[in-house]
Amino acid sequence: MVGYDPQADGRNISSSEVAVAGSVSGLVTRVMISPLDVIKIRFQLQIERLSRSDPGAKYHGILQAARQILLEEGPTAFWKGHIPAQLLSIGYGAVQFLSFELLTELVHRASKYDARDFSVHFVCGGLSASTATLAVHPVDVLRTRFAAQGEPKVYKTLRDAVVTMYRTEGPLVFYKGLNPTLIAIFPYAGFQFSFYNALKHVHEWVMPAEGRKNENLKNLLCGSGAGVISKALTYPLDLFKKRLQVGGFEQARASFGQVRSYKGLVDCARQVLREEGPRGFFKGLSPSLLKAALSTGFVFFWYELFCNLFHHMKKADS
Repeated sequence: MVGYDPQADGRNISSSEVAVAGSVSGLVTRVMISPLDVIKIRFQLQIERLSRSDPGAKYHGILQAARQILLEEGPTAFWKGHIPAQLLSIGYGAVQFLSFELLTELVHRASKYDARDFSVHFVCGGLSASTATLAVHPVDVLRTRFAAQGEPKVYKTLRDAVVTMYRTEGPLVFYKGLNPTLIAIFPYAGFQFSFYNALKHVHEWVMPAEGRKNENLKNLLCGSGAGVISKALTYPLDLFKKRLQVGGFEQARASFGQVRSYKGLVDCARQVLREEGPRGFFKGLSPSLLKAALSTGFVFFWYELFCNLFHHMKKADS
């Protein structure tokens, strides 16, 4: 069970174990989905249409983009920015899951609401993700810059990126795209947690008793479904975030096609709508949905797995 469950007090684990489970689930998942994340970011930042019919388009499909990146930049390109991405995943996973556990427990102890309700999971999930975002957003900006740059590289190392960005763009550069990130992450994470819980209930209702034995598979499938639904409902805000995070980084984007500068969230939305049409809000949706299905599915899968492991270890010691 993700979140505080008043009916399973004997199964609850310590705060530090929740944080470790969240960190490890993020770490393992990040290694697996990094190539899709790189392709998704390239799609989101491309001004030209994702179509073969546009002669200026560098990328127009997932397989074509994968081949192009492999040919031009080598296999390591799919893990560009992997160190900041891992720092992001570890920190984010720990803060998010720990905050969610504490918030759902607080709701149970301080209010009349059921800590397992859809609405409670939505609000607590959104708040926990917002807290995690504030903690790790600078690392997210670094990860996006590394994934977005082509060859030759503008930033050679993580330290070089931090020093160069601070010197040329000031300290606020590490919080570029924070507003759309917070606006997007609250409903996205809220839907993730609430739909994950709801889909698990649906699974138990639909599946016969003998088919409910494989808990790990259930967690993976319900997590994947929650990820796809959440991403589809909130996707345009993720695109705006990525566009804003690479502001001031235009020289490194020149080899990928046209570049644009945006004054803020509203200006970004207006320019995308005017130049790329309504479909521009959903550039990169295909790899994003695939990534969301895998990443959310595996995050919940690994998190529940490690929580159960900690529980069984406690049981064996007692």
